Amino acid sequence: MTGTTQTSRIESELTGPLADLGLDVEAVELTPAGKRRVLRVAVDRDGGVTMDDVAEATREVGRLLDGSDVMGEHPYTLEVTSRGVDRPLTLPRHWRRNRGRLVKVTRADDVLTGRVGDSDDEGATLEVSGSEQRVRYDDVVRALVQVEFNRPAAGPEDDEEEDA
Repeated sequence: MTGTTQTSRIESELTGPLADLGLDVEAVELTPAGKRRVLRVAVDRDGGVTMDDVAEATREVGRLLDGSDVMGEHPYTLEVTSRGVDRPLTLPRHWRRNRGRLVKVTRADDVLTGRVGDSDDEGATLEVSGSEQRVRYDDVVRALVQVEFNRPAAGPEDDEEEDA
């Protein structure tokens, strides 16, 4: 079984049970590490994941893999993590979950950096230098959240959404 086929099979086995825990499977990576392999599973949910969420997901993934032949006979180390800010925004839910965050967007003909506003299944609105600009996901080559050490405080409308 090729690595891509195996990671796809692992992901398909984990997606439903982790969704039952309220988690999305964001990435599955299987890499060699000496005589072992490392299986990394990144999870996320609206509002972010807590350490308790990661612990619960780790137990569930371990249980599922122990009852399956998907990992074969070779030993492996399991790591379950949150999605992290270094992963590109590739799905509408990534944009929704990063509302208010600064994002660098690379398109075929330009690069822009702006703060994520409203988003839907087709695209997102970015605030770029004081004006709003609509970005269609189909036009995005790469989009990454920018790390901000002095991130502006949430505005009143952001507080209302967090309370909801």
